[in-house]
Amino acid sequence: MLEAAAEGRRGSLLELSPVSKQTTLRSLFFAFWFALVPALLALLAVWLLVPAEANESGAFSQVRLLVKDQPVPAVIVLFTLFEMALYAIRDRLPLAALSGYAGPPGLSRELRAEYEQARSLLEEAHRILIGKRRAVEREVAPSDRESISKALDQLRDVIAAEPFSPEDFRESYQHASTLVSVHLERWQKGELREYAESILVAVLVALLLRAFVIEAFKIPSGSMLPTLQLQDHIFVNKLAYGPMIPFTNTRLWHSLPPKRGDIIVFEYPDPEPNPRPDYIKRVIALPGDTLEVIGGHPILNGWKVPSCKVGPYEFEEGEGVTKHGDLYVEFLGDYSYLTVYESIYGDEMTTRDQGPYHVAAGEIWVLGDNRNNSSDSRAWNHNLGAGAPFENIKGRALFVWLSFGPDGWPTLDRFLTNVMGRPRLPEQASPALARGITRCLKERPQQTTPPPPTAP
Repeated sequence: MLEAAAEGRRGSLLELSPVSKQTTLRSLFFAFWFALVPALLALLAVWLLVPAEANESGAFSQVRLLVKDQPVPAVIVLFTLFEMALYAIRDRLPLAALSGYAGPPGLSRELRAEYEQARSLLEEAHRILIGKRRAVEREVAPSDRESISKALDQLRDVIAAEPFSPEDFRESYQHASTLVSVHLERWQKGELREYAESILVAVLVALLLRAFVIEAFKIPSGSMLPTLQLQDHIFVNKLAYGPMIPFTNTRLWHSLPPKRGDIIVFEYPDPEPNPRPDYIKRVIALPGDTLEVIGGHPILNGWKVPSCKVGPYEFEEGEGVTKHGDLYVEFLGDYSYLTVYESIYGDEMTTRDQGPYHVAAGEIWVLGDNRNNSSDSRAWNHNLGAGAPFENIKGRALFVWLSFGPDGWPTLDRFLTNVMGRPRLPEQASPALARGITRCLKERPQQTTPPPPTAP
């Protein structure tokens, strides 16, 4: 019967090609306005926001410097904002009427919602009648199939009619919706299935983001104090040096080595233990460099990394554990960051010089900001020193999204702290230290880049 009825427009279960064409137009409309356009706008906005000079002043300059330092999350946030703005005016965008998003002019908000629901009904009915054709012919009576076909044709005609009649539209929509629900309900996506599909898509997106874009890490030790506090939870940008293909040591593309001063997350370089834990340290030396560490202060290619003493520093490292040391601001490349030298009297690390170490190709050497209490490149390879291979690098630290104090409660002052941004201490730190940090930043030396390594 279907084959015979297909010769005429009325009664045809397959005469839904206009819907199929409009579905394609809607997909192209969506891809253009809600994917391509916001992506281009976000990239353009980031390009315009990045400052031409690193030493700009003013409140807005902090936003610009943050965008320069963290372009990936900035693009994600701006993309989301632009997409939301465009979706809010989707019915007024060019080509919206052609794709079926806008509907006829002058529709109320309530009627526009019903209009979009009617378009979705036609698309879903088309999917069922084509994809489940044999099952529909077997389980739905010919007269009912005829009624469904006529109701869908009538709804399609009413939608395309000029002038548009709201009364006819509502009557046709209700009639078609009722017939589809009664006779095709078993093939419709139920509410539970829609929720399941949405959850599955969300999980897949989360896994893809975790594998290629951004991943969360928890700071388990005090080796990066005071930059990173115990119980800080941070996001790491996995695109910074090129996304790693899962289960391999191959990147889709790469931007290596990292910059001196970057805080990176990487797999512990020694083959044991297995699985290897993730470490977080600061990059100090690059391939070809010669590194020495004297009193905890790094010397690169014979040049001492400049630092400015802030003052004595008292801090907690774990519940009930108070330690003392000296706080410094260190300057390396584009970065200014805090380092602390714990007063660990009698400890071998505080009394002897370390190095020189020669950084091989394909690796970087890292130090913790807590210079006298960090298992870093100096301690690896049985205290002989070793670097972190490029293939072990997972990404660059972004910002703190959650932090807990020694009492176990969240500390709001750490929320959204830019790990690579302006040096800062927890709010309970002495105001004198904050003034000392400001003083050191004002005295930033002009030369913060080491000389190139000498040829071997």
